[in-house]
Amino acid sequence: MAFSPEKRAGTINGIIFVAIFAAAATMIANIEVVSSLGISPLVVGIVIGIFYANTLHNHIPAAWETGIVFSGKKILRFAIVFYGFRITFQQIAEVGMEGFLVSLIMLSSTFIIGTWVGQRLFKMDRDTSILTASGASVCGAAAVLATEPVLKSEEHKTAIAVSMVVLFGTIAMFLYPVLYTSGILDMSGREFGIYVGGTIHEVAQVVAVGSMNGPDTEMANAAVIVKMTRVIMIAPMLIVLGIYLSYAAQKAGGVSSGVKIVIPWFAVYFVGMAGFNSLQLVPEGIVNYINEIDTFLLTMAMTALGMGTRFAKFKGLGLAPLYTAGVMFAWLVVGGYFITKWIVAVV
Repeated sequence: MAFSPEKRAGTINGIIFVAIFAAAATMIANIEVVSSLGISPLVVGIVIGIFYANTLHNHIPAAWETGIVFSGKKILRFAIVFYGFRITFQQIAEVGMEGFLVSLIMLSSTFIIGTWVGQRLFKMDRDTSILTASGASVCGAAAVLATEPVLKSEEHKTAIAVSMVVLFGTIAMFLYPVLYTSGILDMSGREFGIYVGGTIHEVAQVVAVGSMNGPDTEMANAAVIVKMTRVIMIAPMLIVLGIYLSYAAQKAGGVSSGVKIVIPWFAVYFVGMAGFNSLQLVPEGIVNYINEIDTFLLTMAMTALGMGTRFAKFKGLGLAPLYTAGVMFAWLVVGGYFITKWIVAVV
């Protein structure tokens, strides 16, 4: 146990060690040049963690490792639950059926395409394919973090998936405004907002692109609300994934009955927290404070995962993650455009 008498001191020291790195990541992310690119503290945290893992990891006491693992596992689940304070069901209702359908179709189709292409076409392992697909289909790094404990995957696979989110999410931040302002995308401001919220990876990236005509425009509001609709869909996605993995394990083992369904309860609690937040019982100032703390805890989790990532583990993957993420990105940009236009026209 991480906090057993013989491990307690090392665990606490390890957690503090991760927190110091997370604080540094937060400070870096708040630098204007970095924040203007939509790079969140989570992304900075995993970069710092990976740097540590491949340079200084042999220079701290081995006893601290339990604290690093605790940060990447237990603190992660806790932070995902409180991520629900960023969402209300009222916000989701604001974009109506159009935003909901675009979110649902793009999430499910992107996840299926990414998982299938990664495993069948580019011969990646199951976990890396699913993690990469979850990052592109739901909400970037946070989705990768939430999916990792369901898969019980290795840290370096999480790092690969996050790196794909960073790469293609950054490309999207520069590409989408060009496509819109040039007239290539024949869309109204609200349509473009729905399109942005339904197809761009990270929440911060959606905010940056959606607010290009001002933070309080119809475009910006539609983009953020549709994006948060995608975020809340991570809970049912993880539950379905847990059930699928249980039956896949049964099939692989040849067991005919007694399948143990693994439900990621932290995802259920996440929806419950969003429901509680929808009641608006907590003052907005306190909710903002909770979200700041939650972002820091997520940064700690991401940093801890980075600390377990060694470059040596990347050998053998080649360009498969890049190709897989590229296919999903093409689908999000092109397929997302036509699906958004179709949904808006039909609904």
